[in-house]
This record gives sequence, structure tokens and C-alpha cells, in this order.
Amino acid sequence: MGYLDHLRACTAHDLTRFVPFHVAGSRVGWIRTALVPHLCRFADVFRIDDAVVALSPGLDGFEARTRAIDEVMAALVADGVMHPPRGERYAVSTGWNRPALLVLDRAYVPVFGTRAYGVHVNGVVRAPDGPALWIGRRASDRLVSPGKLDNMVAGGNPHGIGLVDNLVKEAGEEAGLPPELARRACPVGALGYRMEVAEGLRDDVLFLYDLDMPADVLPVNTDGEVEAFALMPVGEVAARVRDSFDFKFNVALVLIDFLIRHGVITPDDPDYLDLVAGRWRLG
Repeated sequence: MGYLDHLRACTAHDLTRFVPFHVAGSRVGWIRTALVPHLCRFADVFRIDDAVVALSPGLDGFEARTRAIDEVMAALVADGVMHPPRGERYAVSTGWNRPALLVLDRAYVPVFGTRAYGVHVNGVVRAPDGPALWIGRRASDRLVSPGKLDNMVAGGNPHGIGLVDNLVKEAGEEAGLPPELARRACPVGALGYRMEVAEGLRDDVLFLYDLDMPADVLPVNTDGEVEAFALMPVGEVAARVRDSFDFKFNVALVLIDFLIRHGVITPDDPDYLDLVAGRWRLG
């Protein structure tokens, strides 16, 4: 295998198995066609034809739309069609920093194929023989990618909290970092991917940060999401990304970006141009 296999895995989807999901006249997501018959029961919430599922125009406003979707999801959970909610709310909008049209529970974001945003922080320790990265191992009870390797800090961006504040919150919960250190994280870009999953479609954008970590500061998890941290030389990180699926699927993309930016993956790699182009799939 190679680096490119991670991009292929994170962009594997077939939109012919989905129909667009519209709210207030704009497409905001994609719904798997197999779910559409279940949604047809809720004629007061959805307007459905062969080409699109649209939220009823009678549901005018953030609160009405949110309440209606919550009621639909609760009914489908009761019927055994949906998993229970996770208790974290994500905005549905037409783009980054645009007003939320409604909010969805995190569990149902891929069900409606709406775009979600998150933050990923590379914890970097500089040394004379080259940098190393703090790598976490996800707890075995995680719903997504249990036991896989992860960035030092990473998390989705819920509705109602800014990116930096969310980064500081996640850094405290996941790595025990004080706010004054977390706020030193430097934004270095963003990447996007769209992949088909069991629940539907993940359409994610990750905002990327590098944080230079003092040599005497050790990350310590406080919320149970990470079993352990290890300081891994960048060469070992590169080899494990290239040769395995040891890392959580989207973390591999974040690390490929890091390796390109720091000259570890060079133009001598035969897949270099495909990697450079593929990591910016934000459309």
C-alpha cells in the first residue's frame, strides 16, 4: 500500500445512491435513497420526489426546522431505524461561517450528509535530530475507529462555539493542556473529504493546526477518549501512515498534509502531485 490509499479510502463514495437534501432552497446534504421511504411517512416535514428531499417550506426558521427533524429522528429511533442521539449538536448551513438553518445531533449528520467541521492539532516536539509528534491511541470503547492512532488533539466543532475556543476545550479534555499553551497552536490550513459510511455520507472539513510542545510537557487524557500517548519520530509516523491503516482514517490525511509541508514526502514520491491535489478536496 501507500499514502494514496488513505486518500482513496476517504473519498470513496457513489452519489448515485443518494439524493440531494435541500433546506430553504439550497442543497445542504445528501440522503441515501434507501432511507427515503422512511422519510415519506413524515409528509408535514419533507417534500419528496425522485430527485430531491426538501424540508417543508412551511417549517420557517431555525427552531421549527430543528424541532421537526428532532421529532422525526426520535420516531425512527423508536422504530429501530436509527441509532440513539449522541447529545452533541452540529449546525446545518450553506457554508462555513454562514447562519445555521437548523442543528442536527451528531449521530445524524452523516444520515443527512450535511457538512461537518472539526479541528486537528499536530503536537510537535522539535529536536536536533528532527521533529517528533505526540500520537494518541483511541480508547477501545470509541464508536468511531476504536483503538486506532490519532492526533494529539482532534474533535468536531459543535454549534455555538468558535474554532479556537473549541480547540482550547478539546486540548484540555483530550491532552490536559492549559489554555495558554493551546492558544499558541498555529493554523496551517484545511482539508476536506467525502466518504460513504454505514450511516450515510461523511462530508467533512478539518481545520489544521501545529502546536510546538515544550519538551517537559506531556499530554494526559482527561475525558477517556485516549488510552495513551506516545512521542513518535516523524520518520516512524511517515512509515506507519505509508505502510498501514493504523491511524484513524481522517488522521492519516492530516499527517500526510504535515509530511508534505515539512518535506518528508517529497516530489520524488511518484504519487506526490496526486497527494498534493487530493488533500484539498473542499468542494
